[in-house]
Amino acid sequence: MQVDLPGGPRSGSRSVSRTGSRTLAPGQDVTVTVPATSANLGPGFDSLGLALTLYDTVRVRTSAEEGVFVEVAGEGAGNVPLDSSHLVVRALLSTLAAAGYSARGLHLSAENAIPHGRGLGSSASAIVSGVLAANSLLPAESRLDAAGLLHSCSALEGHPDNVAPALVGDLAISWEDDGVFRSVRASVHPDVVPVVAVPAVELSTESARGLLPATVAHRTAAANAGRAALLIHALTVDPSLLLEGTQDALHQEFRAPAMLPSARLLQSLRSAGFAAVISGAGPTVMCLADGEEAALEAEQAMTKHLQAAEYGENWRVLRLGVERDGARVEGHQR
Repeated sequence: MQVDLPGGPRSGSRSVSRTGSRTLAPGQDVTVTVPATSANLGPGFDSLGLALTLYDTVRVRTSAEEGVFVEVAGEGAGNVPLDSSHLVVRALLSTLAAAGYSARGLHLSAENAIPHGRGLGSSASAIVSGVLAANSLLPAESRLDAAGLLHSCSALEGHPDNVAPALVGDLAISWEDDGVFRSVRASVHPDVVPVVAVPAVELSTESARGLLPATVAHRTAAANAGRAALLIHALTVDPSLLLEGTQDALHQEFRAPAMLPSARLLQSLRSAGFAAVISGAGPTVMCLADGEEAALEAEQAMTKHLQAAEYGENWRVLRLGVERDGARVEGHQR
């Protein structure tokens, strides 16, 4: 994560200051850019996440004018709230309140490229944006350190698998230890190229998670653990093992009824030798290609399948990269 900060349409008129809290000075200005992420990556259920070169950018300004004012362009425009219930604002206010601060007025402008409800970490991006913006607006002595940022974002999201790579970039391996969220970053091999097929329809994480069984056989869990370990090696050392490393036994099969077009595309790609997975809770399908030539072949295979299925016009096929540095914060105080 790189932090470079030293030290529209209106809606909502309610003050965001709170009795007993210290109020941020007006005129502060911060811009946060956060990457999309893909969690699970096949067998790494709730523990692995990859940062991708697709971004949401949020600019936040503190104002003497009382209230919250939000404008949104790009993904989610016209659908997300334009007041203090906006997820970025909620995360921002929560972080300020935890530090004993509030703001008299906030102006938020969001430029979104991450599709909502597609398994590419849009909610994690919003939470990371709000927490980082708030942290940067606070006085230096009140700011969270890297561990605090991870825990705060993970607590708001409910799990760390998306917020960790959004914060630090590359591949994040995350876990919870006695109520504390933790993560380590691993460098992805330069030959790994993510290619995603993004459908027009959304799928909520809650709906997808509701399809999972309460228990699985010990043999299944052991096999999945082996594939997850192999996947980390494939992503960081030997991409030729990506197909074997992305074999999942914990969640994709159970979630398939909620996203049949995605499940069929996944099966078609894997049968053809592509290391395809459901991105997060879906319904986006992602191929982890070994090199640019393989990435082109994956694009062509995705497009061919979707066109043959007569719903290709409702999907977007994008060749992305691995975001190496994670979220960026830039700003100044006037």
